Amino acid sequence: VQLQASGGGLVQAGGSLGLSCAASGRTAGRYVMGWFRQAPGKEREFVAAAALSGGSTAHADSVKGRFTISKNNAKNTVYLQMNSLKPEDTAVYYCAGCARCIYSDYGTMRKYADWGQGTLVTVSS
Repeated sequence: VQLQASGGGLVQAGGSLGLSCAASGRTAGRYVMGWFRQAPGKEREFVAAAALSGGSTAHADSVKGRFTISKNNAKNTVYLQMNSLKPEDTAVYYCAGCARCIYSDYGTMRKYADWGQGTLVTVSS
């Protein structure tokens, strides 16, 4: 599966930004698409994930209430709407895919075998 992420950019604190990630290839079954981010000098961390089939979603506590993951099954695409952005949200955001994730796996990075290129999100104070 190939993942193509788009979006990102520079925004002021309190602003909004959207990311999208389109998957091409075999995404049948329990395919889950997620977003992870890596800030400079920090480890990569889970942001949000959604199952392409079904309605399961998950969000990291740090983004709950501000970020929302959604999907378009027909386009094999997930979206990440980021509102009320903070400078600490500055990071490279990566789209990832997991072929056999169950809900408890959504936040586990090693479960994701497919990765897209990163896209930089910069939030200025």
